[in-house]
Amino acid sequence: MRQKSDFFVCILGVLLVQGSLARPPDEQDYYHQEIVSRDHYYSYPDPEEVQPPLEPEEVIDVPQEPMMEVIYESQDTREDIYPVQKKDTTKLKKMNGKEGKSQKPAKNSSKKAEKNKKTSEKFAFGRGDEKTTQDVRESCPPLGLETLKVTDFQLHASTVKRYGLGAHRGRLNIQAGVNENDLYDGAWCAGRSDLQQWLEVDARRLTKFTGLITQGRNSLWLSDWVTSYRVMVSNDSHSWVFAKNETGDLLFSGNSEKEIPVLNEFLEPLVGRYIRINPRSWYEEGSICMRMEILGCPLPDPNNYYHRRNEITTSDDLDFRHHNYKEMRQLMKVVNEMCPNITRVYNIGRSHKGLKLYAMEMSDNPGEHEVGEPEFRYMAGAHGNEALGRELLLLLMQFLCEEYLSGNKRIIHLITNTRLHFLPSVNPDGYEKAAELGSELGGWSLGRWTADGIDINNNFPDLNSLLWESEDRPRSIRRVPNHYIPIPDWFQYENATVAIETRALITWMEKIPFVLGGNLQGGELVVSYPYDMVRSPWKTQEYTGTPDDHVFRWLAYSYASTHRHMTDSSRRPCHTEDFNKEEGSVNGASWHTVAGSINDFSYLHTNCFEISIYLDCDKYPHESELAEQWENNRESLIVFMEQVHRGIKGIVRDVHGRGIEGAIISVEGINHDIRTANDGDYWRLLNPGEYAVTVRAEGFTPSTKNCAVGYEMGATRCDFTLAKSNLARIREIMERFGKQPVSMSLRRRRVRVRQSRHS
Repeated sequence: MRQKSDFFVCILGVLLVQGSLARPPDEQDYYHQEIVSRDHYYSYPDPEEVQPPLEPEEVIDVPQEPMMEVIYESQDTREDIYPVQKKDTTKLKKMNGKEGKSQKPAKNSSKKAEKNKKTSEKFAFGRGDEKTTQDVRESCPPLGLETLKVTDFQLHASTVKRYGLGAHRGRLNIQAGVNENDLYDGAWCAGRSDLQQWLEVDARRLTKFTGLITQGRNSLWLSDWVTSYRVMVSNDSHSWVFAKNETGDLLFSGNSEKEIPVLNEFLEPLVGRYIRINPRSWYEEGSICMRMEILGCPLPDPNNYYHRRNEITTSDDLDFRHHNYKEMRQLMKVVNEMCPNITRVYNIGRSHKGLKLYAMEMSDNPGEHEVGEPEFRYMAGAHGNEALGRELLLLLMQFLCEEYLSGNKRIIHLITNTRLHFLPSVNPDGYEKAAELGSELGGWSLGRWTADGIDINNNFPDLNSLLWESEDRPRSIRRVPNHYIPIPDWFQYENATVAIETRALITWMEKIPFVLGGNLQGGELVVSYPYDMVRSPWKTQEYTGTPDDHVFRWLAYSYASTHRHMTDSSRRPCHTEDFNKEEGSVNGASWHTVAGSINDFSYLHTNCFEISIYLDCDKYPHESELAEQWENNRESLIVFMEQVHRGIKGIVRDVHGRGIEGAIISVEGINHDIRTANDGDYWRLLNPGEYAVTVRAEGFTPSTKNCAVGYEMGATRCDFTLAKSNLARIREIMERFGKQPVSMSLRRRRVRVRQSRHS
């Protein structure tokens, strides 16, 4: 019987091996073993086996099993054991005049965190010679809990309070929903408050872990955070080894409040596939809740599995790093020197602290508006801590310059037929503040506002209320047009709460006849289109579309659909909102109402159609993520610029061929007009179809034409020639002879008669 049993076991083993070999390489992952062996993850220990609570000061010695070995590195042999692949940056060195510096997270996020770290000698971390310790330590980039590169399946916990506080919510900077106790809460929270709780990350491959960043729970009502914890690693998720120093297990200092991130770097890197955090103490009036990010460098994968499925490479030789204000200005200067015939660097004003707001223009005739050529703008960094948009615009400048010089026909056509403007840092003061702590330690809001505490994104005059009040009261004396709504007088007062950056933006928007624009933001992955303010005053969320709602929906979809992830139905929501049902786009007012947004102001005060592009869940991604983010957004950035050539365009002239400035362009069925620029040229964004277009100008007879918009790219030419109206011609004749028209003289007589009667 024993031989027969061994025979069947052998046959079964062969079949299993053949089955695994028959699977395609992309399907051979790490989950098979976990399905079999990880029953213990959500099982509760027997109450009799639970040890009594220990004092936080006590260090627990856990016996190490001989099968598990944690690899430490020495400073002398580190480069030999872990060779680093270095990219050839010769071209970038020429562009920037120096080598790109890898940005590593700052040590601690605030004075509070630093004080918290040194409060007691009971924390073994940091003992010994401080200078020597700092020299030995090294830092790796984040694994990607915040950016969602680490999936929900890679996060596990001992217990959870409920699903909305599960391990998948234990991500750095994750935001809670509006309502507590829902499916989208702001941390992982353990089901019980004892010393046996843990939160674990499966890196899916051997990884060199170098540090850990923690936060407390994001909540309006509750205060929960972990004040100390231990760290352990494993290769098989069964046998664990604690991080140690000369005196025993390391006890790391945690948080002193719930929002400020705190970084702890390991004395020596730990190597393993799994890393587990074991809270040892927590805020006395709260419970065990935490958000975190792991710093780690994946080790070489002999099967190349991780690289094939998870790593994105780019062939563009660009400067993939974060740039401070001086470096940003230098990079723009270098691009201008590389492509002097198509670029111009200028500034639109200054920040509160006096930093110039630099912009770059790219056109075949930089510095002048060409009649019939539309103007496009990208701006970024209205919230200073949303750094991704800033870097994408700097990368876009480099890319367009290099592709133009290399003869890329698509880019040449775009630059030749469009005047492009890029403003990479609307709020440089806020960025510099956020950059002091780096990409992981700034938290969710540090640097968001201007130096005087103003949110630029909703600092524009509320023109929506003026328009809707006028529409709701048709007999009101105070009539408001449906376009070019004037700015209220109060907004011009010196003591008005208006940022100097906002005033600079308004002047810029009024000076240049922009047709289309996008402002790049962060913290979500979606495209938002106006209106951003709800029309019903008692609601906070309500779909409120513009008269051009169909055009805005297309513009949003043109960006979202060409992004690598924005319309992916399988992707995980960043925080609480799932935008996949709208194909990666959302009406701003249906998301959350905002009065005085840049999108609404641009639409109601100028000709420009503006949308907000939220680039990623992580507002300030690590430098190592920039190349992948560029690949995610490159095509979208170009496609959206090309939409400026969709609709109709033309020139409105008088009978003598002179352009008429300020002529009103009306499209039948769309209650929103635009106006011609200084030379009489105009651009009207429209979706494919046939439209009755009417042009009016003071002193001229209106003219109407049918203009057809096709599906192919390129605006339809629709010119107008206006003749003087009869009244205008009579006025010209009478003025020539020093007289006035009869109608004017009759009016004056009636006024005199009325005055004499009253007297």
